Amino acid sequence: MTQLVKTDTFFIIHNFNTDPEHYLRYCHDYHIYDQSTDPIIKERLKANYSKITFVDNSGHNISSYFRFFIDNYDKLPSWMMLVKANMIGRHLSQDFFERVFCNKKYTFLYEDKNWIDKQGIAYQPPDGGLMEINNSWYAFTKPYRYFLTLDDLLCFLFKDPVIPDWLYFSPGACYIVSSDQVLKYPVAFYRNLLFLVSYTYFPSEAYHVERLLNIIFSGKYELNEYCLDEGKFMDKINARSVWSPKGIKWSAQVRKRYWEIKLRTAYAVWRLKNFFFNFT
Repeated sequence: MTQLVKTDTFFIIHNFNTDPEHYLRYCHDYHIYDQSTDPIIKERLKANYSKITFVDNSGHNISSYFRFFIDNYDKLPSWMMLVKANMIGRHLSQDFFERVFCNKKYTFLYEDKNWIDKQGIAYQPPDGGLMEINNSWYAFTKPYRYFLTLDDLLCFLFKDPVIPDWLYFSPGACYIVSSDQVLKYPVAFYRNLLFLVSYTYFPSEAYHVERLLNIIFSGKYELNEYCLDEGKFMDKINARSVWSPKGIKWSAQVRKRYWEIKLRTAYAVWRLKNFFFNFT
């Protein structure tokens, strides 16, 4: 039996109501951010782990990763794995994980062997991740306060971004990333994003950020100036606050935005079909 060789990639482990012990077999160092609500599990974790921080339950794992970036900005490990404790079995297989966990390159930690491409909607590339049409389909059923669509948030964060027809990302927000990819933006940026994904329990903006993480990690956009300052950032987003705790308020502006998204989706599908028709 081949002895398992641990990686020196640092594991940032998001945990909820389980024990992430399995992942410690694969790494030399780690830190757990626990959002568990089960008191028995929390007591067990307290007894078994010293490298653990107990935080409020935001409903997702992205806030845990941003917390680590913020808390360790001046001493980030060279390579980090962004891990969900339930990642294996939900977002990828054990076999896929063992093939990539030692990677020293930017890696999407997502693979669905049972995936069937949805024509004109979503595709799974051979090397993992997901290619999804950019229509913010999820935003119309989730609570939001600041950004109805991903495009709105993208333009708010960056100067003159290209609005993509398609989004390439890792569902579940699990990646292997380098410190250089994180440090290209100041710590204030991650503090602002942390607020945006956790101002309430699992806001729609968290889904936007999940789909933007690849752009954040691999893109070269310049931040808008107010994103460099927490006070100015809060002033800007508070000026656009429209609280909708049970989904979208169908104001005239939202209706207009909804039909813009519908038309954008239809156009993207038409372009895709036209591409394949001309190609063949």
